Amino acid sequence: MEDNNEEKNLPVSATASPDEFQSEFKIPDDIPLLPVRDIVIFPYMIIPLFVGRESSINAVNQALASDRMILLTSQRDAGNDEPRQGDLYGVGTVAMVIRMLKLPDGRIKILVQGLSRAKIINYTSDKPFYKVKIEKIKEPPEPKEKTLKIEALMRNVREQIEKAISFGKMLPPDLLVIANNLESPGKLADLIASNIELKVEEAQEMLEVIDPEERLKRVGEFLSKEIEVLTMQQKIQSAAQEEMTKTQKEYYLREQLKAIQKELGEIDEKTEEINEFKKKIEEAKMSAEVEKEALKQLDRLAKMHPESAEATTVRTYLEWMVEMPWSKSTQDNLDIKAGAKVLEEDHYDLEKVKERILEYLAVRKLKAKMKGPILCFVGPPGVGKTSLGKSIARAMGRQFFRMSLGGVRDEAEIRGHRRTYIGSLPGRIIQGIKQAGSNNPIFMLDEVDKIGADFRGDPAAALLEVLDPEQNFSFSDHYLGVPFDLSNVMFITTANLTDPIPSALKDRMEVIGLSGYTEEEKLGIAKKYLIPRQMGEHGISDKYIHISDEAILKIISQYTREAGLRNLEREIATICRKVARDIAEGNGKLHKISAASLSKYLGVRKFISETEAERNQVGVATGLAWTQAGGEIMHIEVTTMKGRGALTLTGQLGDVMKESAQAAMSYARSRANDYNLKEDFYQKIDVHIHVPAGAIPKDGPSAGITMAIALISRLTGMAVRKDIAMTGEITLTGRVLPIGGLKEKSLAAKRAGIKTIIIPEDNSKDLEEIPANIRKDMKFILAREMDDVIKNALLFKKGQGSKVKPAPASSKQGARSLKKNG
Repeated sequence: MEDNNEEKNLPVSATASPDEFQSEFKIPDDIPLLPVRDIVIFPYMIIPLFVGRESSINAVNQALASDRMILLTSQRDAGNDEPRQGDLYGVGTVAMVIRMLKLPDGRIKILVQGLSRAKIINYTSDKPFYKVKIEKIKEPPEPKEKTLKIEALMRNVREQIEKAISFGKMLPPDLLVIANNLESPGKLADLIASNIELKVEEAQEMLEVIDPEERLKRVGEFLSKEIEVLTMQQKIQSAAQEEMTKTQKEYYLREQLKAIQKELGEIDEKTEEINEFKKKIEEAKMSAEVEKEALKQLDRLAKMHPESAEATTVRTYLEWMVEMPWSKSTQDNLDIKAGAKVLEEDHYDLEKVKERILEYLAVRKLKAKMKGPILCFVGPPGVGKTSLGKSIARAMGRQFFRMSLGGVRDEAEIRGHRRTYIGSLPGRIIQGIKQAGSNNPIFMLDEVDKIGADFRGDPAAALLEVLDPEQNFSFSDHYLGVPFDLSNVMFITTANLTDPIPSALKDRMEVIGLSGYTEEEKLGIAKKYLIPRQMGEHGISDKYIHISDEAILKIISQYTREAGLRNLEREIATICRKVARDIAEGNGKLHKISAASLSKYLGVRKFISETEAERNQVGVATGLAWTQAGGEIMHIEVTTMKGRGALTLTGQLGDVMKESAQAAMSYARSRANDYNLKEDFYQKIDVHIHVPAGAIPKDGPSAGITMAIALISRLTGMAVRKDIAMTGEITLTGRVLPIGGLKEKSLAAKRAGIKTIIIPEDNSKDLEEIPANIRKDMKFILAREMDDVIKNALLFKKGQGSKVKPAPASSKQGARSLKKNG
């Protein structure tokens, strides 16, 4: 079967006397079939074919052995190497094999000439080649005199061929001569169809058209489309040539103009640009090292062609250099009282931060030249870390720039890209300095604990130089390539947690913790800031809305659970929207929002806080926990049952909390004699420790003494006091170790109505952080040993307390009770 026609782009012509050539041969009814692909053979067409498939070679050999006649039929799918009967068109061309040549690679090359159209009646055999029975398709007899329509069609086709050749169509050079000499419309149509580039489907359609007039129409349509394409192609080429000529002309004229200006002594655009850059470099007051590099790049630009790509890169670099605030700085507002007033206006409480800023202003007032501090505000979301940076900038009279580091993974974001890359830019540090317009702004790096690292580098490592006052006076950005002094910049970073921050980076910053707000603080902030702001944003004045303090406190306790204020502000905004709609509908009365009517605006309450237990219970102790949303109380429950000494822990506890439970169990076993328990008591029971709210993950060591008290209570049968909460870590020997988050835990206990708290003795120093109004209503019991906790937390029955022996190494001092009066 036939391979691709490798010479289908070569000129193809018709014989001068096809009728005489065809009349010498009689076409048989039974004939070998040769499938061809990518081409359709027309009558009178002479073309070479390369034959490589075995069945095709057998068909050619059979034709040569008989009368040299063979049927050429096109394949529907050119990629099919083994076409079946249904894969071939039903109409083909009977051809004469004129010559045959065997090639070294096993293929054969044949030269064939089409004789006549033929239709396949049926396939008589398919091995070792296809043999078919055909019916010759006779051409309609030509009239003695051509009609005007046929004459017009023939002239149109000849003119179109001539026009296509004039537009650059690649056609055989003798095609136009042969077309002008042919008088048969059918032969003219076949000649043109075999030489213009038609798709196989289009060419096959032409082959199957018998009427010569219809064939001429089809050929004319194809030629019209081809001429349209050639016309558009010529337009595109002409436009491109004109643009190229225009550019060359402009370049030539520009060079002439430069030569004329040079002769007249006039300054051209390039010289003017160089002089302007030179003036800006002088005005920027750079250091000697930086100015030397800038002038070096300016000399390079002067020697370059202004339109070159390298000149554009150098020009952009010089623009960055001259626009950087090398010597521009803002004057600090060193009025400490005015600064304190600004900080007080913008933020409620946050005394530590305000005090630190005012200390900086005081030192800055006494010493003109000092390095900017590197502060890190750490606290839960919504406590005002980012907005605090803006207030500091306002209080000091400095420019403010904020850069979010959340999700930054590319080290080039900090240090910039090298100038060798296309589209390179300085890092975000240098961009921020330029945008601020001064070399001493307040530069806030938000979410420093959310930095990532991947194959592009570690941005946290790149920040080590930026946030080190001993190094950042000569910070070098990859793009600028010269040192920039960052020592005057006051860097402030923010984070929710310090754990993800690399230790080397954390060491360079002064960490200031911002804990969550108390209910009283939230009430004050809501009245002073949140409610007025939301009323202004919703277009509501005081005469339309009033929210009572009780309603605000109810929103805080029952509709939000957070350390910050974002959800509180959202709930206030919800109330304002509903009031605004009521006013817009014509109800202009004063809307008094009370605790009782709050559900009308916000729906049912979203959170139910845990409260003091209803009664003293055995095996149930009240603990205190710290979360990012503030403090929480939690009830730890212990029960025992017959078993073999298994310890079961439930409530989605973390590894540290599980270890605290195991330590409490080991402590209870080690003190079995002191609690009048049998030494092998644990071998006959199973212990189950459960912390409610099982869907919430819990971890941390501060529940150690709570678990131990609940466990000892269950084993000894002594109830735990319902009005006491506790926090602290336990060791195997019964020591009570310190914990964190005492302020938040104390506030949680107060919200739950518990006023007595057992805390580790080492946490006594942290009591100063608790607000005075909270301390005066609370009683804190300091415990050093577990015996101190047992003595205060368990309710001894009459005569039972004497049975419980103190630990041998118990502190002689015992527990101390403190009641602070502010």
